[in-house]
Amino acid sequence: MIIVLGSVTVGEDKISEALEHSKIHVARSRTEPGCISHAVYEDPDVKGKLVFIEKWSDQAFLDEHFRVPESGEFVKAIRKLAVEPPSMSLFSAREIAV
Repeated sequence: MIIVLGSVTVGEDKISEALEHSKIHVARSRTEPGCISHAVYEDPDVKGKLVFIEKWSDQAFLDEHFRVPESGEFVKAIRKLAVEPPSMSLFSAREIAV
């Protein structure tokens, strides 16, 4: 499983616009093959910071997600609203049953 943790901080006056773009992106991404989960959250401690948490079944599906034109359009739109460069980290993991 691949876990993606991402974040972006937008201007306070751009939060609604960024959330709208993000919600559309998340909803579309959830329909893609290999997507286990995909979500966006507002950081309660940092105004304007959105945090993305994604789980993908494997790297090939995530690579395909990155090639979807709408994913690229989302990145371009969110970068225009950002007050600092977005961040993204990828992790390879296996789930441990508890």
